[in-house]
Amino acid sequence: MVGRSSNDEVPDLAFSNAFISRKHLMIRKEGEKAVLYDMGSMHGTELNGTRIEPHTPHPLQAFDIIKLAKGMVVIHFSYLFADQTLEFEPISYTQQFNFQELGFSINWEKRECTVEGQRIVMSEKEYGLIKLLYDQANQLVPFDEIKKTVWPERTSGADGVPDVSMDELNALIYRIRKKYGKDTFTISAVRGSGYVLEKD
Repeated sequence: MVGRSSNDEVPDLAFSNAFISRKHLMIRKEGEKAVLYDMGSMHGTELNGTRIEPHTPHPLQAFDIIKLAKGMVVIHFSYLFADQTLEFEPISYTQQFNFQELGFSINWEKRECTVEGQRIVMSEKEYGLIKLLYDQANQLVPFDEIKKTVWPERTSGADGVPDVSMDELNALIYRIRKKYGKDTFTISAVRGSGYVLEKD
């Protein structure tokens, strides 16, 4: 199983890339062949340049090239000494995700986001919140954790939580939705608990 790692499960071959689904593809031995299946991934799987149908068997040949998420990850497959082997083209962790087909990209080092070709610089608070939610995508991030991460400079109360009002927190979420577009980051509020960044 190849996919994006999460707190709930870690695939046999795990990536942190946000555009790779948690269960992206599977390669299994059937008879004497290795067979590839896309598991219904959001951004698809290409085999030798052709996007494959989800949940359909695709027998692999030596030197086949498998691409995930429009080429953000490239896997070279081969049969070597009767054992299946995989090789990867390295992609720097800090490399900008610059694939316009995916609608937006993020450069964490430069703290900027590109939405439909427009570069948007993240403020310190926007960066802090988006990075926190991204790192815990599809999981509830409690209000207290958000306040501690995004407002570390604030005076903390007796409970150790910075003195940040819900109005301030809601205003930051509102600014992010307005600035980057409501469909760029799908941030959902869990009443009385926190926020969740929803990804595929």
